[in-house]
Amino acid sequence: MAFNQGGSFPASLTPAQNRMALNTNYLSFDDAAGGNFAQQYLPELYEAEIERYGNRTIGGFLRMVGAEMPMTSDQVIWSEQNRLHIAYKKVNVQLNAVAAQSDISVTLDLSAATGADATTGAVRIGQTVLISDNATGLIVQKGLVQAVSGATKDTLEVKLYGTATNALPVGAGLCNLYVYGSEFGKGSVGMEGSIEPGFTQYANKPMILKDNFQINGSDTAQIGWVEVATEDGQSGYLWYLKSESETRLRFEDTLEMAMVEAENMNTKTYTAATNFAFGSQTNNGSLGTTVRVDGSEGLFAAIEDRGNVYSGFAGAAAPGSGALGDFDEILKNLDKQGAIEENMLFLSRSTALDFDDMIAAVNGGFASTQAASYGLFENDGDMALNFGFSGFRRGSYDFYKTDWKYLNDASLRGLSKEIDGVMIPAGTTTVYDQMLGSNIRRPFLHVRYRASETEDRRMKSWVTGSVGGAYTDTLDAMTVSFLSERCLVTQAANNFVLFKGA
Repeated sequence: MAFNQGGSFPASLTPAQNRMALNTNYLSFDDAAGGNFAQQYLPELYEAEIERYGNRTIGGFLRMVGAEMPMTSDQVIWSEQNRLHIAYKKVNVQLNAVAAQSDISVTLDLSAATGADATTGAVRIGQTVLISDNATGLIVQKGLVQAVSGATKDTLEVKLYGTATNALPVGAGLCNLYVYGSEFGKGSVGMEGSIEPGFTQYANKPMILKDNFQINGSDTAQIGWVEVATEDGQSGYLWYLKSESETRLRFEDTLEMAMVEAENMNTKTYTAATNFAFGSQTNNGSLGTTVRVDGSEGLFAAIEDRGNVYSGFAGAAAPGSGALGDFDEILKNLDKQGAIEENMLFLSRSTALDFDDMIAAVNGGFASTQAASYGLFENDGDMALNFGFSGFRRGSYDFYKTDWKYLNDASLRGLSKEIDGVMIPAGTTTVYDQMLGSNIRRPFLHVRYRASETEDRRMKSWVTGSVGGAYTDTLDAMTVSFLSERCLVTQAANNFVLFKGA
């Protein structure tokens, strides 16, 4: 009888005549078969993963600047005040032919103007207006409205003051005008007509976000040699804990990124070549169903549509003092808007350094010696100096600066150089809350999510399958599903500033 050895691998090690390490008398951990633990000499193991990217989540931006509030409808609508005073831009002006200089007048056509009311004139007889050149902004003349005509009251005849000494508009051109007062003679009747205040209405729709994680029943019972350690505190040697945890963290980050990046479908133009079903998409192709999606208005889209966009802040040629001139231009524009005193700056790394250089450039000796005499403390060679600034005041405004991780992350906006930062007002607005039945104060930037007494869709998660305590079907797996339905409300976007690359 012969001993029949089973398998291709020897039952025992082959002895060698010499004292040396041969592939026949020990088992390799990193052999071609892929490595295994079946060896007599175990390697030194680091059970914990190395966190080479630090905290990988980018959430927290909206929690710092806004709030989250429930809503029960398919859309949220809000109204914003228009400007109080009456003004028009790009008005056609024509000098009237008259016999005497003391009776010089102009005709103003508001039909193609932009301003207080682009379709119906709001200027009345007896009001005084200031007319300035549209291109230069220099004052051309002041006048008294003598007559208002046209079906929409968009044609004004204005008699000019002081024509003997002041410059007159020559020929036809474009001008700006605003009402600064009125003048009536003795015994005259009162002002004819009245002005009804108007408002501008905006709306946004919530979008549904989904994700899921699935693992089969066998792998839930398999213990690994790598210790789980995640940002949300998961720990242990069950690898599926890490997978589920990272899926949840990734979904929470997408909730914030979607509010920042969301776009409306109906604001985009697609060519026929794209073969895109406008306003709809196929949901989960395997289901064969088509559902309508409309998109939503995110932060960047709202600022680009209704806010202020500044391109090329602090050019490379003059990142220090040159940036101060750029910033002053932004301040001048804020004066024309709500002039909110406190603002927050969320910046990319390069733009944050530009701001640091800008502030430091104001300090004496920066340009020539790179002096570090910030503040009033006494510097010495053993001190650790802080070359960064977290806040500063310029003009009548206070600014608080911080780095926005989303713009720096190499796997997110760090891949693109389009957005350099955003400036958000720190104020609040008073609105009537239908759910509370009272006026409440809300930040200009806040998130609305769908919720009612029976359903809360702020951040839903549930387990299905036949593993992990859930017994809902015969699938030998555990599926963790995530869902949220929300939108971002950007109120008074005219006070926001988006910094874009040159």
